[in-house]
Amino acid sequence: MRRTFVSMLILILFLTASNAAAADDQLPASAIISRFQQYLQINTAQPTPLYRVAADFLLAEAESLSLQSQTLEFVAGKPLVLLKWPGSDPTLPSILLYSHTDVVPVEHHKWSHPPFEAHVDPDGNIYARGSQDMKCVGMQYLEAIRRLKASGFNPVRNIYLSFAPDEEIGGHDGAEKFADSDVFKNMNVGIVLDEGLASPSEEYKMFYGERCPWWLVIKATGPPGHGAKLYDNSAMENLFKSIETVRKFRASQFDLVKAGLKAEGEVISVNMVFLKAGTPSPTGFVMNLQPSEAEAGFDIRVPPTADVESLERRIAEEWAPTSRNMTYELGQFKQKTPVTDNFGRPRVPTTGSSNPWWALLEKAVQKAGGKLGKPEIFPASTDARYFRNQGLPAIGFSPMANTPILLHDHNEHLNQAEYLKGIDMYESIIKAYSSYVEHPSKESSKDEL
Repeated sequence: MRRTFVSMLILILFLTASNAAAADDQLPASAIISRFQQYLQINTAQPTPLYRVAADFLLAEAESLSLQSQTLEFVAGKPLVLLKWPGSDPTLPSILLYSHTDVVPVEHHKWSHPPFEAHVDPDGNIYARGSQDMKCVGMQYLEAIRRLKASGFNPVRNIYLSFAPDEEIGGHDGAEKFADSDVFKNMNVGIVLDEGLASPSEEYKMFYGERCPWWLVIKATGPPGHGAKLYDNSAMENLFKSIETVRKFRASQFDLVKAGLKAEGEVISVNMVFLKAGTPSPTGFVMNLQPSEAEAGFDIRVPPTADVESLERRIAEEWAPTSRNMTYELGQFKQKTPVTDNFGRPRVPTTGSSNPWWALLEKAVQKAGGKLGKPEIFPASTDARYFRNQGLPAIGFSPMANTPILLHDHNEHLNQAEYLKGIDMYESIIKAYSSYVEHPSKESSKDEL
């Protein structure tokens, strides 16, 4: 009887110790997720992002990690937080871990959970605007550095982290001014990591270039008249002809993707985003009056390999011909897509083993247990283009495998297990990048990369 009692006591003590140990193991993970949730809960949605609140949060995190920090404001009210972990050899080109703090607007009533509560469902999915685009990446940088510091690791190269404003509206008051600044030049950056996309498969997506946005507005004019009369060259009819022409071009590009002949980032995408016409009335629109003006807006994304002169001719001659009383505007968000950078070198870098940064990243991801897919051109636009224009290699990478692509979508979410795995990836990458010392001279490296 006494032996049974002693055995039971030992078993209880063992289970208690095991549970305590398990709890200790879970505490770091829960703290990591909690910090991610805090960042997600800061409403930085355009057009009125709470940039100051986000900056204060990030600066507090930097202080907890003993990172050097400064806040830059190229435009008042739009802070860019820049952090630094000094390396032992500051003469070597540095590493820039780039992210943006703003997110796109939300339609609150179309979300299953409030988009700024960072709710975690029973399956471990964290619902929040920015969970994929791209607050996850910014926090994963910090968490990876937290681990590396705790392990006693010391980088050879300087490591910079930047949290920039306004990416979702073109980056003109954030990354563009930052990349052109003396502050950036003095950082001696050798490689930039920026955002990528989630991957529905087990392979992570990696991007070596991106499409640039052309935001096109086509406007048609014509005679106003009675709603019952058939007119030639009415505004609505001419606009519809243009919309149909654009639709056929869109279908021809989409067919290449659906047939597997090209990746999404390799074709010119066109999507109509607004249609504006009609004469307003107190109850809606005047139904028996044909409007004298009509316009439509299109979001066009152009890959770096496209013939931009041919596209411009197509817009002028087929989509908005003056012969049909049409005009068009390519607004401030139109980005020319040159095949060379500001120094005349190719903008699309080598992605094989001859590119040391690419090869280092591949090995680091594999070492952390990840799998990589085929290198791609990013189908949308990121701030990375401003650094590529400076002649720098910039790789798009957001470690989210087995995850639906939900950036800018309702119910954007990221599973907490995938988020934690992503930290493993960045820990391995940052360690590999910041330890790399067999670097050629500055000018030759830019030529090669």
